[in-house]
Amino acid sequence: MVRTSSQAICRPAWPRALISDDIFPQEKLFVGVPQQFEQCPEDSFRFIQGTATKLDHHDRYVTASLKEGRQYREDGIPYAYHRHRYIHCVALTRTEWRLSKSLRATWETFREALPNVKHIVIAGGGLTGVETAGELGEYLNGGADWFSSKLENPKVTITLVTAGSKILPVLRPDIAKKAENFLAQVGVTVVTGSRVATVSPTGTGTESALTTNATWCAIGDVGSHARPAVHNILNTVPTLCANIKRDLLLAEEKEESTAGADRVFKEDTRETQLVPIGKSKGVGAAMGFQ
Repeated sequence: MVRTSSQAICRPAWPRALISDDIFPQEKLFVGVPQQFEQCPEDSFRFIQGTATKLDHHDRYVTASLKEGRQYREDGIPYAYHRHRYIHCVALTRTEWRLSKSLRATWETFREALPNVKHIVIAGGGLTGVETAGELGEYLNGGADWFSSKLENPKVTITLVTAGSKILPVLRPDIAKKAENFLAQVGVTVVTGSRVATVSPTGTGTESALTTNATWCAIGDVGSHARPAVHNILNTVPTLCANIKRDLLLAEEKEESTAGADRVFKEDTRETQLVPIGKSKGVGAAMGFQ
């Protein structure tokens, strides 16, 4: 595994965890990647901290830029070919985050600004945007009275901007409307049909993603096989691993009957998404059921 950080993070917990250490314990948020493979047989797993920069199909090697900045030619993991298919290189995510230092530093800067902030704009009406808006609204503004549908005169004005006609495009309109009502109770205003045109200072809030000209065998956010959602991983990983196993057997000249057929991935397109809004509320659907 080649990865820019030796730590992994529970990404679904970000909207809550970034606000305060008191809300989400940091020791539950970050985990060491190499430690997760300690149960594997010795010498069966290798972790390299760096960034993959080149994939050579002809000579079958990966070039990685290591932490020190020098180039590294990784040839310790041989390619296994069958019918021109390479199966040992798997891309998991669109972006590798430098978690340990820069992310924590960014969060610290964000937290230091919160006590004095007066206006917040969140761009994007998907799950992450809605959940972040709800967490910030409850943390900074509290909530409306029991019988009020909207928080009047919030301490901080929070605006959620989305290009769509509603927030949460994966979910049906009445669920999205319920989420919008929950947001209003913590002082969040939703603006639909709008896009962010400019940001000052230029480049604020952006990260450059890892790009490559190679076509990888892909699961996770980088893939186009399914909507990027946590639950889709549950069906994707067994499909990928079954086909890797099949190709390895065929590469060893095993019979087709022994290797079995390719497993075909089928996306579960039923309405499924869970959206927490603050600590005690939320909306969602599971397998089509609200």
